[in-house]
Amino acid sequence: MAQANLLSRAVSTTAFRLAAVTVAAYLICAGFIVGLLFWQTNRIFSNQVLTTLRSEAKLLKADAQTGGLPALTRAVEARSQPDGLGLYYLAGPSGVKLAGNLSRVPPEIAESNSGGVFRYAKGANDGENAHLGVAIPVELKGRAHLIVGRDIEEQRRFADEMGRVFLIGFGLLSLAGLSGGFVISRIVLKRIETINVASRSIMHGDLSRRIALSGSGDELDDLAENLNAMLDRIEALMNGLREVSDNIAHDLKTPLSRLRNAAEAALRDPTREGACRKGLEHTIEEADELIKTFNGLLLIARLEAGALEDNAERFDLGRVVCDVAELYEPVAEERQLELEIDAGDGPVITANRQLVGQAVANLIDNAIKYSARATKTHTTDAEITVSLAMREEGIEIGVGDRGPGIAVADRERVLRRFVRLEKSRTEPGTGLGLSLVQAVARLHGGSVRLEDNEPGLRVVLTLPRRLAE
Repeated sequence: MAQANLLSRAVSTTAFRLAAVTVAAYLICAGFIVGLLFWQTNRIFSNQVLTTLRSEAKLLKADAQTGGLPALTRAVEARSQPDGLGLYYLAGPSGVKLAGNLSRVPPEIAESNSGGVFRYAKGANDGENAHLGVAIPVELKGRAHLIVGRDIEEQRRFADEMGRVFLIGFGLLSLAGLSGGFVISRIVLKRIETINVASRSIMHGDLSRRIALSGSGDELDDLAENLNAMLDRIEALMNGLREVSDNIAHDLKTPLSRLRNAAEAALRDPTREGACRKGLEHTIEEADELIKTFNGLLLIARLEAGALEDNAERFDLGRVVCDVAELYEPVAEERQLELEIDAGDGPVITANRQLVGQAVANLIDNAIKYSARATKTHTTDAEITVSLAMREEGIEIGVGDRGPGIAVADRERVLRRFVRLEKSRTEPGTGLGLSLVQAVARLHGGSVRLEDNEPGLRVVLTLPRRLAE
């Protein structure tokens, strides 16, 4: 039962149907070509035989003209060999046979003035040793009647043999084509079944399952690689969703609790009016922070879905970086920090101007937030540096600070949503800043990397050079 089911599935596959259609088309074309060759070969043979017969008839007619009927009779007798290929029949004016190796005038020739194909008995038993011949009548003076022909049995046997070879060859080609289609369909079905098994496992919840590659590098391997890459992306998004859910449960629970406690305290305060006003102001501040957090989450989700990819325009990246940095100069001065800008005009790129500006603003805001105050050791160094440079690997926007830095083991983790290290818990924020920068970079085909600033941290946003083309 299983074998029959497997055979049915293999025969019903697209690969088998394509193989069957290809074999059928090939056989039709081959049949047409072979038929054309048969027809052309037969025509050439026929023309050769007719040319020979006409030449021979011309010679015999010349003998009759020069020597009369006796000379013609001798010539026909000389040519009439029992086992020869030449066929002759000469009858006198009275209709009596005078010479020739044909016992009678073939009925097919008697009724035709131009000759034709006929069957004749070469031995004593008529019909048992019948051969195929072709003959033409020869016009003679008087009432003599001459037929000149040629045995074409060998040509007929050759044609029959070629026909058998042709049919056997077609049968073998059909069998080989269908067998090849079946084998190919089995191989393809086996590969597809591997994909189906992995897909069913993934649908049952095993998101870590991947499709095995055969190593052949064919289109099915390419499909498997693309599907695996898609599954990697889906697994990353699902893991991100779990992390967001967990972080929302932990990070948003605290501000919501504070919001509720402040409202309760305001209601319980005996002074009432002043406490309610202060409580409402605090509630508005907390609500603004929550709205800001949810707006950040929504923007990151839209960026990861590519929803803002089409909002691109041509703009001077150096000018945008300088403008954003200049907006933060007063904030840096207020915290007794220097902000050094190294970004001239250009390059001009095609990208989402607002998102790139937001990413740069997030990096500078983080740098200001976590930078250490100026000390005697670093009085000659800029506390925060903002740079723009064209590199071989892309366009790099770098923001460095003199803050506490981030350990190498934590650098990949801090790019996720809501991730905040213990030493930064006391600082205000939601943990979405670097996640937004990462999403902006990914939207434009770029990347984000974190490196040591010795001391401090330097964040580099890299955009592809093709944006400047």
